[in-house]
Amino acid sequence: MEMASLNSSLLPLLFILLSSFSWLTLAHPHEDFLQCLSFHFQDSTAISKLIYTVRSSSYSSVLQFSVQNHRFNTTSDPKPAVIFTPTNVSHVQAAIYCSRKQNLHIRIRSGGHDYEGLSYVSYSLPFVIVDLINLRKVAVDARHKTAWVQAGASLGELYYRIAEKNRTLAFPAGIWPTIGVGGHISGGGYGMIMRKYGLAADNVIDAQLIDVKGRILDRSSMGEDLFWAIRGGGGNTFGVVVAWKLKLVPVPPTVTVFTVPRTLEQNATKLVHRWQSVASKLHKDLTIALVLRRINSSEEGKTTILAAFTSLFLGGVDRLLPLMQESFPELGLVKEDCIEMSWIESVLYVVGFPSNASSDVLLGRTPLTNRNFKGKSDYVEEPMPETALEGIWERFLEADIDTPQMVWAPYGGKMDEISETSIPFSHRSGNLYKIQHLVFWDEEGNEASNRHISWIRRLYDYLTPYVSKNPRAAYVNYRDLDIGINNIQGNTSYRQASIWGIKYFDNNFDMLVSVKTRVDPTNFFRNEQSIPPLSS
Repeated sequence: MEMASLNSSLLPLLFILLSSFSWLTLAHPHEDFLQCLSFHFQDSTAISKLIYTVRSSSYSSVLQFSVQNHRFNTTSDPKPAVIFTPTNVSHVQAAIYCSRKQNLHIRIRSGGHDYEGLSYVSYSLPFVIVDLINLRKVAVDARHKTAWVQAGASLGELYYRIAEKNRTLAFPAGIWPTIGVGGHISGGGYGMIMRKYGLAADNVIDAQLIDVKGRILDRSSMGEDLFWAIRGGGGNTFGVVVAWKLKLVPVPPTVTVFTVPRTLEQNATKLVHRWQSVASKLHKDLTIALVLRRINSSEEGKTTILAAFTSLFLGGVDRLLPLMQESFPELGLVKEDCIEMSWIESVLYVVGFPSNASSDVLLGRTPLTNRNFKGKSDYVEEPMPETALEGIWERFLEADIDTPQMVWAPYGGKMDEISETSIPFSHRSGNLYKIQHLVFWDEEGNEASNRHISWIRRLYDYLTPYVSKNPRAAYVNYRDLDIGINNIQGNTSYRQASIWGIKYFDNNFDMLVSVKTRVDPTNFFRNEQSIPPLSS
């Protein structure tokens, strides 16, 4: 699939031509940026349809459409001077050049799911959002089991297009269908078939990246070190990935799903404790994720904890039941709990769409939730004792917190077989499971926000003895600025960035810094947790 439409060899000439026009300099950098783009495309009417400023009637709706965390959708949050929605790769090249020329900070948004809003909020002002929502083509080659997907496509669109061509092919990426492919794969990306096939980034075989010089690079021309870095080293750091070439994976015509809910009154504590020792050792065709949340109790006025054991098995129920009886009989799974379906139907099931929903819902881009939230992450290497679980329940049941939740994703299987240096994502063998900590709330205002964020920080502190250490590992796609932050203005030292960088990437952080220093020495592509170059 041909993703690039501007010959890279013409770009230096464009840069020289643009630089020679002193009349482009106006009073405001963002107006200079608009003039720069207009000159590049020579058709101000066409380009105006892709640009939104605060004077545009649809500015707010375009900005807010992909805001997935309502916490960063307030009047006090910094707003971009310009939102640019390119329709081809040459537009992105021009945006990079014009942003550099006018000294505008740039943020890249594919789906808007950054947990700290870094794809659409910046305190380095003024800034431009390059929103890739129009770069969303998916070209599936079922015969060769590959697909080219542009970075602005959603996971739902990717899954839909794969199933449209072949219902026994899949891709091992995330659950939430509105997540943008660009950012998801840049941080690793995992889902319900991770234990069978690894991460999304483990299954990337080529890419198209626009670097700081505006060149379109593929795997061959960028070199293996940069290709390594973009597959898990975090987005908006090394350039703009505009497309990924993916290796698709086989799935059987029939898979089996189940969700078994258990409350504290139904022995949830002992089942969760047992799950910790079982889930990472199951057959790699079987994933049992665990979702923990607070619900109303059957006793009026009281609340309890619900543990939902949600599973995807790559096979039929008759093969699943003996595996469960052998490995996790305590759960008490019976045939009536199980539903056989196709893999694409299982995508809808795991998200929670109604059983009669059409797969067309995967093509929707509207956010599925519009709440405030704060997220954090952890890795667990030894089972927590039941007393530790009881401490979690106690904190979940605090009355002044709206919606606390944990998602525990089991490791093992393929994740144990891939080297921790294969890509920047280092969390492999030795991890039983990953924790996603979440708290949601609807109440507006700083007091409510501070109360919920303080709660999740206290929970995180409480879990310190029970999770990974030296470093306390974290997952970059669950962005958490609590663990460290770069300078908003000016350079960030290696020492300062390593505070958070080692937690996300462990020993791979040094290699990421080395690559960054080579490909973007002036740190044009940056955010509050982007890899810094070494100072010259």
